Amino acid sequence: MKKETQEYQVIEALRNEGGFATLRRLNEIMDFTAWKTKTPEATVRRIVQVSKEIFRIQPGLWALEKERDKVLQKFDLKVGNRQSEERFSHGYYQGMLVEIGKYNKKETYVPAQDKNRIFLDKHLGDITDTVTLPPFTYESLLRKARTIDVIWFNDRRMPTDLYEVEHTTDIMNCRISMQSFTSWRIKVVKMSFLIN
Repeated sequence: MKKETQEYQVIEALRNEGGFATLRRLNEIMDFTAWKTKTPEATVRRIVQVSKEIFRIQPGLWALEKERDKVLQKFDLKVGNRQSEERFSHGYYQGMLVEIGKYNKKETYVPAQDKNRIFLDKHLGDITDTVTLPPFTYESLLRKARTIDVIWFNDRRMPTDLYEVEHTTDIMNCRISMQSFTSWRIKVVKMSFLIN
C-alpha cells in the first residue's frame, strides 16, 4: 500500500472531485486532522504549485495532469486559443467574485444576460443570489448598473462593491461607463494580468 503523504491526499481529493477543484474547495474537503502543520491551507497551496501530477488551469483552479485533456474538454478550453481562454476566463472570474462575495456574507448579483455563463460545472445564475437588480437608486443609474459583471450588496440591499471583468483593451471603456458610480468602490479585474 502506498504511503499516504500529504501530496497523495491532495491528489486523491482532486480525483474525488472529478479531476479538478478550486483551492478553496480543496481546503473544504481535505481532512487535516492527521497533518502535523499549523498552516494546512498553505501546505495545500504549496503542493498544488510544485507537484508534477497537478497543473494550473487558472489562478485558484487546479487539475490532475493525468486528466488534462478530459478537464480541458469539459470546460471547452483550448490552450493557446485566445477566444476560448477569454470566454472561459470571463465566466470563471465572475464566478470567483460571486464565491468571494458569498464568503463575505454579501448578496451577489450577475446580469441576466450572464446567468448562463459557465463557472466550473455550474451556470452563474445557479450560484449567484439574484439576476434582478434591487431598486437602490434612480432608473437611469439602474440601467447602467444592470450591465456590471458582479455586484455585492449589504443586508439593506445597497451595493457595496461593483466588479467589471475586462481585458486590457476594454479597460478605458469600462471606466468611462462606470463614472456614474463614483460613490461606491468599483474594481476592474483585468483578466490579462491573470492569464498566462
